[in-house]
Parts: sequence; C-alpha cells; structure tokens
Amino acid sequence: MSVPLPTAAQEVPSGLLEPVGTFISASIPDLSREAPQRLWDPPRRLLKSLRRYQANRERAGLVAAGIRYLSVLEHRFWSIASGADIPLDCHLGGGLLLVHANGIVIHPDATVGPNCLILQQVTLTEGVRLGGHVDIGAGAKIIGPVSIGDHATVGANAVVLSSVPEGATAVGVPSRVILPKNARPAARSALGLLAEGASTEEGPAALLIGNRA
Repeated sequence: MSVPLPTAAQEVPSGLLEPVGTFISASIPDLSREAPQRLWDPPRRLLKSLRRYQANRERAGLVAAGIRYLSVLEHRFWSIASGADIPLDCHLGGGLLLVHANGIVIHPDATVGPNCLILQQVTLTEGVRLGGHVDIGAGAKIIGPVSIGDHATVGANAVVLSSVPEGATAVGVPSRVILPKNARPAARSALGLLAEGASTEEGPAALLIGNRA
C-alpha cells in the first residue's frame, strides 16, 4: 500500500503543536506563490530576476553570462520599482510571498525558509534564520543572530532580539513570545517559555499580523 506524499498545503508541524488542521508546508516550496500575477508586479518580478541569476550563477558559457547580465539589470530595475533591498546573493527558500515589498531589507547572510510571508518595511539583519512558513508583519525588525522556528509569526512593528520557537508568535518592542492555544504543555515546559513570561493568549497577535498566507 503506497503512502501519498504531503503537498505544500498538507504538512502539519510536529513537536510544539497539536495537529488541528491544514498548514502551509514548512519544507515543500509552493512556487506558485512567486509567479507574477500581471505584467506590473514588482515584488514577484524582483524575485524572478533573482531566481534566474542564481540559477545561472555557476554556469559557464556566453549564454549563461548573458542571462546573468540581463538578470542583474532586471534586478536593479525591479529593486527600484519595488523599493526593496534584497541582494542577488540572498539565501531565499522557494515560495516566498512579498505582498508589498516597499522598504524590505534582507542582509545577504540572512536565511529565509520555504513559503515565508514578508510584508513591507521589514528588516532582517546578519545572522537571522527563518524557518519554513514564517509570517512577518509590516515594520518588524529581526536583529540577528536569532532563529525563528517553522510556522512562527512575527507581529507588525515587533523588534525581535531573541529566537522564537516553532509555532509561536513574537509581538512588541522588544518582542515577547505568545504560544498558540494548541501548544502541548510538555513542549512549553521543555522550552522554558512559561518561566520567561510567555503566554498562551491570542491577544493582539491576530490583529498585528492579519490573515496568514
């Protein structure tokens, strides 16, 4: 009997959360999230030029060199059009969703996992590591070196100075951790978050990030 492989919308996180429904995958990129929806689509066009450059970065020959040259020109144009600072050598997982790229700054040494959502005016500094399906609200600043776990959320205008565990939400300045209601008590105790003042209240988190993509 064959076991069906999980799709990008069927993976359920393990460890911290009790399975309660369908989750966007933290490991299987959904590349349709990056596909341009129209001719003038600066965020997605920017990602497309970056992906094309990286795909041909190590290739030899005149054709690959020409593609790299054109990709650099496209990247510069769409960077200006979108108002984003995302270098060509960034480490970006597939399925990245940039709804409004204005003011997004990503350090070349930051790492973004698959299927993340980054809203406008977000800054990721050197040493930041985002897991898969991490949603970052508008204006958030993540100061590395820190790691953000899979399926975590960073609220709007939060300033994150320490790591955020899987499935949790970081809000405030400096940020504090809010655990999801379906977090296992054993997982909370193991992480030591309750002792640090983390709560399981939803509070303003839903208002800060809006609907998850």
